[in-house]
Amino acid sequence: MSNKDNMYQRILLKLSGEALSGTLDSGIDPQVLAAFTSEIKQLVDDGVQVGLVIGGGNIFRGEQLAAAGMDRVAGDHMGMLATVMNAIAMGDAFRRIGIDARVMSAFPIGSVCETYRRDDAVRHLNKNRVVIFSAGTGNPFFTTDSAASLRAIEIGADLMCKGTQVDGIYSSDPKIDPTATRYTRLSYDEAITRNLKVMDTTAIVLCRDHAMPLRVFDIHEKGNLKRVVNGEDVGTLVECGDDS
Repeated sequence: MSNKDNMYQRILLKLSGEALSGTLDSGIDPQVLAAFTSEIKQLVDDGVQVGLVIGGGNIFRGEQLAAAGMDRVAGDHMGMLATVMNAIAMGDAFRRIGIDARVMSAFPIGSVCETYRRDDAVRHLNKNRVVIFSAGTGNPFFTTDSAASLRAIEIGADLMCKGTQVDGIYSSDPKIDPTATRYTRLSYDEAITRNLKVMDTTAIVLCRDHAMPLRVFDIHEKGNLKRVVNGEDVGTLVECGDDS
């Protein structure tokens, strides 16, 4: 049943692959996986429809090997397969706590998971199933951030959420620069012109051109995701208009 306290009824959540590693150097930390699925379960129980895009950087980063001479297309294909592995792990974690989840891949992978079709994804969401979109856009040279923006637009999400390791968008890297200041609100164009690197330019332009609001927040802070969906001022909001 829908909870009227929720400001947003359908969201697209983007998580980096590194977020799944927790304190590990790579791979998937089971405790982090359990924490994320528990946070999302609260939304599903409230009737919020959740789409999810996960990166693959905890398993493989194609650009690093590309810089060392590997063919970029081959590297990107390997990276897309890494996102499928993360999606399968997340889907299994949801099922273990009683949440119906469907993994969809941007390209066919036989019997491993469903091939992405927009209409099928919306049908799953309307049945209160978590939909995990994997394999990026299905094409090399596009990041999972761009894939998240694209899927958010396609499914008609009310909000795109990007869960990060810090509590919003800063003027510079707060882990390096102690004088960095956090923005509470930005326009799409400001995020681009200030080169804030919250997402790649293609992803931000997609959001801008389709008026898709973006909320960037610390995914590791317990309860943050629910607060975002309730419309609380958590992290940084990127939308049309000036920053404040």
